[in-house]
Amino acid sequence: MVKKINKNLTSEQKLILFEEGTERPGSSELNHEKREGSYHCANCNQKLFDSSTKYESGSGWPSFYEALPDAFETSTDYVIGYARTEYHCKNCGGHHGHIFEDGPKPTGMRYCNNGVCLVFKKK
Repeated sequence: MVKKINKNLTSEQKLILFEEGTERPGSSELNHEKREGSYHCANCNQKLFDSSTKYESGSGWPSFYEALPDAFETSTDYVIGYARTEYHCKNCGGHHGHIFEDGPKPTGMRYCNNGVCLVFKKK
């Protein structure tokens, strides 16, 4: 479903977004981002998350308890031996991470996102 791969992506971004790789935990500068703004897909610039839904999960990856409406499509992967829900940008198909049901209120969800797949835009 990949519509177009941005030619300015790094090799790591391409690996994660289009070959479903994963960045090392704790390696993203966005883990410590606290400013108001929004997070966008690094490939197509689609707005995915509002900064008000970001929280510190302790997982080593930027985490959000809620995505913007219609930002993602989901599928199930069994790569590590059990079912996980992965999510992809609805606009370009880029893989961003996995959704877990261990997040905070109000949703109880944790969107565990690879930081290199996101671009932060300050408000």
